[in-house]
Amino acid sequence: MLDIRKAFGEKHALRGVSFEVPQGSTLAVLGPSGCGKSTLLSIIAGLEAPDGGDVLWDGDSLARIPPHRRNFGLMFQDFALFPHRNVFGNISFGLQMLGWEDQKINSRVREVLELVGLPGYEKRDVNTLSGGEGQRVALARSLAPQPRLLMLDEPLGSLDRNLRERLVLDLRSILLASQQTAIYVTHDQEEAFTVAGQVVVMNAGRIEQIGSPQEIYTYPASVFVARFLGQSNLFAGQVLQAQSGFEVATPFGSFPVTNHPTGPVTVLLRPDALTLDPGGQAQILGELVQLDFRGQTCQALICVNGTALRIDFPSSTSLPGIGEQIQVSFNPSKTLLIFHESEEPTRASVCP
Repeated sequence: MLDIRKAFGEKHALRGVSFEVPQGSTLAVLGPSGCGKSTLLSIIAGLEAPDGGDVLWDGDSLARIPPHRRNFGLMFQDFALFPHRNVFGNISFGLQMLGWEDQKINSRVREVLELVGLPGYEKRDVNTLSGGEGQRVALARSLAPQPRLLMLDEPLGSLDRNLRERLVLDLRSILLASQQTAIYVTHDQEEAFTVAGQVVVMNAGRIEQIGSPQEIYTYPASVFVARFLGQSNLFAGQVLQAQSGFEVATPFGSFPVTNHPTGPVTVLLRPDALTLDPGGQAQILGELVQLDFRGQTCQALICVNGTALRIDFPSSTSLPGIGEQIQVSFNPSKTLLIFHESEEPTRASVCP
């Protein structure tokens, strides 16, 4: 994608979007509703023309190539299976339209059904399939013609949470096993991080960050990315010149930082980066006011000088009682992220 731009009247859906998808890999496009994800897929597929920029394949422009000649596959959230055809009829439909011979079609249908974990399902009525089976048949149908690029638009969005969590792992394995080049569009960070090796985070038609799941989670490039990933410990701060260098003043204390311009900043303190270790480099003392059990983890709400701080602990951690003092520690150089951004002031959460 090279500087893709698209507007619908006064609304700018895409504002200079550029990225590459390495062959044989999966790239996830992650962002909230209305950020331009689906418009981007439509342009890649050739269903919409961009106002500017270009879609390239191996360096060649696809601007004059119609959708049916791009050899791209597209899988939707609702699967769009043909109700009057059985599983074989659904998967074979595209191959028949391409003029494949019957023997080759039969072989390919068996091959993709094996790939998606549904061997022997050729004669099954699609109306009797479970949601997970329907998703697998839709994926098999998309993979059958061996598309150069497979685009998946919120493919698990209509399934319940437990089924999504199981299928997203299967989907990753299937895409890896088939060495399929794919773009996976979703608003769910867990899906994006599980399926893709690279993630593009979008906001209001622009790319906020591109990186591996680990890079994006550990080092979000902006306040928006941090908030979208569910990071709640964002505070207004001030970077000041100190005797031994620089420090950042926050609602819960001042901490040393390196090589940061002075002035107002937004500070991120990740909730999974604080510990009960009394020997940490920086200490925060507060009151434990709430504890939420979340299965493998529990989230503690700590009140520090009237400011709410959320911290994740393993559920097995022994914590003080509600209303008692708690001391946590962290390494400022590895835990604090500082953003110099000209956006609305960050308002810290107030203690209940």
